[in-house]
Order: sequence, then C-alpha cells, then structure tokens
Amino acid sequence: MLRSSLTLIAALQFLAHAVSANPVVIRNSPVTLPLSRRLNLTSVHNLLRHDQARARGLRARAENPGSKLNIDAVVNEPVDNQAITYIASVGVGSPATTYKLLVDTGSSNTWVGAGRTYVRTSTSVQTTNQVSVTYGSGSFSGTEFTDTVTIAPGLVIPDQSIGVASTSVGFDGTDGILGIGPVILTLGTLSPANGTEVPTVTDTSFSRKLITVNEIGISFEPTTTEEVMNGELTWGGIDSSKFIAPLAFQPRTTTFPASQFWGVDQVIKYGTLTIQPLSAGIVDTGTTLVLIASDAFVRYRTATGAVLDPVTGLLQITSAQFANLQTLSFVMTAKTLALTPDAQIWPRALNTAIGGVAGNIYLIIGDLGTPSGEGFDFVNGFALLERFYTVFNSTNRAVGFATTSFTTSTVN
Repeated sequence: MLRSSLTLIAALQFLAHAVSANPVVIRNSPVTLPLSRRLNLTSVHNLLRHDQARARGLRARAENPGSKLNIDAVVNEPVDNQAITYIASVGVGSPATTYKLLVDTGSSNTWVGAGRTYVRTSTSVQTTNQVSVTYGSGSFSGTEFTDTVTIAPGLVIPDQSIGVASTSVGFDGTDGILGIGPVILTLGTLSPANGTEVPTVTDTSFSRKLITVNEIGISFEPTTTEEVMNGELTWGGIDSSKFIAPLAFQPRTTTFPASQFWGVDQVIKYGTLTIQPLSAGIVDTGTTLVLIASDAFVRYRTATGAVLDPVTGLLQITSAQFANLQTLSFVMTAKTLALTPDAQIWPRALNTAIGGVAGNIYLIIGDLGTPSGEGFDFVNGFALLERFYTVFNSTNRAVGFATTSFTTSTVN
C-alpha cells in the first residue's frame, strides 16, 4: 500500500483491491483534502430531533425520488443546523472562489450558495435545469450549473455539475454540501430532467481518469474542542497512515431503501446481548449520533439503565452506570465495529455547548423513531465513524472499515 504522494513513479503504479476482509491494496497518488471539524453552537436545539428529521428525510427521498410533496409530508419538524460538521474548502470557477462545504455521504448533489454567493467566471455554464434537494434537516433549491471544481492542486475537475442555491434552510455557517453518496441519490433532483442522474464529484473524477480508483477514504478523530482541523478526505485511494489494522470491506446491502445509500447489513450487540438482529441501515457522515431502531433502543436503554434527558434528547447515565457500561458492537460479516464505553458517550467537555449540564454523562445512541425490519433500521453516524477509518468504494459497491489509534481513545 502506498502513502499519498504526487510523484511520476507512483502515478504509473496501480493495483485495484478486491472486496475482501483483508485486501491487498496498492494506490497511485491519491489526493488528500483536509477537513475542519466544527461544533455548531448557535442553533442546535436538540440533537436527537435533528438527526431523526434527517433520517426521515433521507429515507423518504430514497423511497419517493423526485417527489417533494411526499417528503414534506413525512418531515414536518422545525429545522435545526447540524450539530457536528466536517467542512472541506473547495474551489469553484476559474479563478476559483473557495466555499466551505459540508462533507455528506448521505447525499450526492454538490452545491454552493448557502452562505457565500456563487461567483460566475468564464468556466461557469448555466444549464436549463432547476435543482432541489430536501434533507429532512434542511433543504436547498436553485439552478444547476457546470463549472470547474478544485478539490486540491492535484485534482481539478472541469465541467462538473453543481447546484447554485437561490434558497436554502438549515445550513448556517456553511456554503453548501459536498455530496459523496451513491449517484442514484441524485435521481429526481433536477427539473425538467427529473429522470437524469447528476454525476457526483467522485464519479466525474474517475470517469475522466483524474483518479484511478472510484473511492474515497475518510479519517475523523474524536476531540473535545469546538473547532479543529483534524479530518482528512482522500480521493482515489486511501491513506494508510490513518489506520493501524487491515481494511475490511463490507458489501453494500441489497435491502431497500438502505441499498440506495452507503448501506450495510449488521447485527447490534450490547455486551453479549443482541439488541438488534441482522438488519439493513446506512453509514452517514451527516448524522451526528448513532441511531438504532426503536425496539433496539428500548433494549439498549433498559440494559444501560439510562434515562432520557428532554433538553438534549440524549440518554443520560450516572457515574456508576458508566463504570458498568458494556461494549456496543456493530457486527458485520467483514468486521465488527466495537464502541467502548468512552466511545458511547458525548464529550463531557462539550456538554454545555448542546444545552446539557457540565459533568453529566450523555450517551450518543439515539432512537431512530421507527421499528426494525423496515429496510432502514439504523444510521451509523459521525459518533461511530470518528472511531474508525472508512472507505467508500463505488466500483466494488462496498464500505471499508479499519481500526485507528482513536478506536479505544478515552478522550470523552
């Protein structure tokens, strides 16, 4: 496996990995993009409500592509901005204007204009299509353009499809979204070309041979500070310096509607107790918490002895209960992702930032709001992903996971 470098020799070497628990992986010069972790302190009123609304919106959009009416009928909660975001600085146009975009694996449209206004240049081409996406926890609508998108000096994408927002809700403090979900999620977002998919940034980079592997590697790190540059997004490969165990690749689920996303099948265990049998759900960087089916949530709450805090929407436990907390395991065929007791709690140094009480112990496991067996039974959100290195491979339709030095960290 080669570390990220931009050398001519590396550019001539390439061996794609197979989907397996321990693949042999050789990469030519993947391009890395730093990510800034930010805690939104201004308008997050309830973590659980936000994440549940997003989950409902994502599911409704997958089940009813292009049907804004149906989505709005399902998602009728007040909009909150996302609590934790990872921000990438992306250039659009030539000369490029830099936009701060949310990194989102749960959607696939890339768009700008929520904060900083879109600046037209000689490379900007307005299409005949309008674009609209509802996320449950926010929305945007506007006009579809093509333009030059600069991810990094080594990855400049000409004629990339992007949305330019005329209206947006739920994106305070950011300029839009860098959508890196499966391309099928763009179906129904354009009008009048309602049946046309919008090429994602990743797919365009691969089809034009700007990257040699159609995949993205993401590194997150747990932290107790409100804003820090501690993430990395790697285009066209992986960064082996970010993990300490072999990557294990889990095939994407075939169960609808989780199959429309970066969806996987897994069993969830608390200690030795199975709280959620084998079911399908999604891996989503745009969700702060880990959401599990309502019946599984009841089993988890009972097993931990936790009570619901009405202010934050999170489960709360005592110090004695924390001392007895068991490992929460997400068991896949390729790998088991184990959340230690520390990994199951919200960073105590940030309690007051979400309306909590300093010194209290809050859990990051939330109620999805729907029962298991519906094909969208969990959301493995940011609180889980920050403990593992994750790879999203479009060619092999698989999600890779690897243990990092932060998997068992006690930073919280």
